Amino acid sequence: MMLWRKTDARRTPAPAEAKRVLVIKLDGLAEFTQSLAAAKMIRDYHMGARITLLTTPEFKDLAEKCPYFDTVDPEGKPREPQQTAQLITRIRAAKYDMIYDLESSSRTNAYFQGLRPWPPHWSGGAPGASHHIDADSMHPLDRFAVQMQTAGMNISDAPLPDLSWVRAALRDPPRLQPDYFGIRGRYVLLLPRGSDVAPARRWAPDKYVQLATRIASNGVTPVVLGGPEEREIGAAIVAGEKRTKNLVTRPDIFQCAALAERASFAVGDDVDLLHVAAAAGAPCLVLLSARNDAERTAPRGRGGVVALTAAVVADLPVDQVDRQIKNCGVYARAATA
Repeated sequence: MMLWRKTDARRTPAPAEAKRVLVIKLDGLAEFTQSLAAAKMIRDYHMGARITLLTTPEFKDLAEKCPYFDTVDPEGKPREPQQTAQLITRIRAAKYDMIYDLESSSRTNAYFQGLRPWPPHWSGGAPGASHHIDADSMHPLDRFAVQMQTAGMNISDAPLPDLSWVRAALRDPPRLQPDYFGIRGRYVLLLPRGSDVAPARRWAPDKYVQLATRIASNGVTPVVLGGPEEREIGAAIVAGEKRTKNLVTRPDIFQCAALAERASFAVGDDVDLLHVAAAAGAPCLVLLSARNDAERTAPRGRGGVVALTAAVVADLPVDQVDRQIKNCGVYARAATA
């Protein structure tokens, strides 16, 4: 395992006076959420620049509300070679002073190669980039720390993702309140993984039911979040514990972040929404396969994240998970509310 450490090595900094900056981030909700930690640092470093995000349609709405970008281009992942050539032509014509490739994939490396022989200043994993990094074995947030430091930013620690801007950006409408979903009082988010993966990588549905019963019996509402893949398990949890609120597929990403921000706790498998919950500030517990390196894959957030691991995630005992909720004082606070 490779962890980020601050270094005093002298590097040629990225042009802080840049007027046109491109940030590239394409795939995955968890990865996109984490990349916002780096995007904030880029915004702070290039205060006067016009910053464009190159991404995919999935993240267009979220990115357009985000305070770190001035323009969002959702066509960052063309399907046809001709469309890729057109994208590279657009990037070249924009004459960016600095490009931050937060994706650093074979696809974005190809974009860099397509800009030769005179590519712009480029921060990322592409061979030959002016601000090249090689940190594939790191947690994404540690990699961003290396990347930002290599670009010349003065940082003392790896950044944390932060979605606290969501409520203000949307002017805190009623749909961002727990009451909108009929939630009263304290609640704990349950973020299970659907049946599309083996038991070694997800907690058993009956254990989510047992945990929901313990949570509800302590005066706290269990709330299930998830995507279409979690419809079956969400229904199973509610069938086993009627006091559970099943919101699977109902909230959009803004509502999920707002619910997490005000949740007493969030517990779940290693799903994208757990990264969102951590970035929104919820104290989190992630259930991980021992095959995964928790230091490299677990969510991080300002509310704190605990990882429980087992060779077979389904074998993790309910008592152990429930104890973590108790240790965070969730039940004690509910009793005095």
